[in-house]
Amino acid sequence: MRIYLQTMPEAGNESPRFVQITLEQDLLGGWTLYRESGVQGGKTTLKRDVFLDRDKALDAFTKARDAQIKKGFKVMFSQGQESAHGR
Repeated sequence: MRIYLQTMPEAGNESPRFVQITLEQDLLGGWTLYRESGVQGGKTTLKRDVFLDRDKALDAFTKARDAQIKKGFKVMFSQGQESAHGR
């Protein structure tokens, strides 16, 4: 499951900021939540959290998505769970 969010810059000459949140199941049955963020075409940050329980992983995915939407990010792309972008 993956969701890509982006916000438009305030000044016209800045690159947009983005957040990509990905949830993947590993080969041993665990779940990994990746949160990548940064400026389009610039430096990025990648954070990773591992979960043993699918429900806890989905809850963390949803909370991460909702936190970014509250910050003003807009969903540009979602893949996976049908309601991944909360609509």
